[in-house]
Amino acid sequence: MQKLTNKEEEIMHILWKLKKAFVKEVMAEITEEQPHYNTLSTIVRNLEEKGYVEHNAYGKTHQYFPIIAIEDYRKGFMNTAIDNYFNSSYKNMVSFFAKEEKITAKELREILAMIENPKEEK
Repeated sequence: MQKLTNKEEEIMHILWKLKKAFVKEVMAEITEEQPHYNTLSTIVRNLEEKGYVEHNAYGKTHQYFPIIAIEDYRKGFMNTAIDNYFNSSYKNMVSFFAKEEKITAKELREILAMIENPKEEK
């Protein structure tokens, strides 16, 4: 899975939300700093070249849809982040969030319960 730019990732989140969309529909979802239509069209075509989206053609217009599930992207993104920033250690990642006060003791207990009883959580 090729790495996405921040803008490409933003567009993918819109496509995951919409399920399928024409470029003008993607444009309507962008709330800040809308790119020019042609720029957005190029970004979407780049996503297609990278294997994230495909399209259905309707005359000269294309309707794009994601072919990579958000769950698959999330898994790859998180694995890369953990490898690059936490020395491939989930413990280091969790302790980072604990030190930054981004996770509570209650949430940690819930995670521990998921680990100890994985079948009950599904």
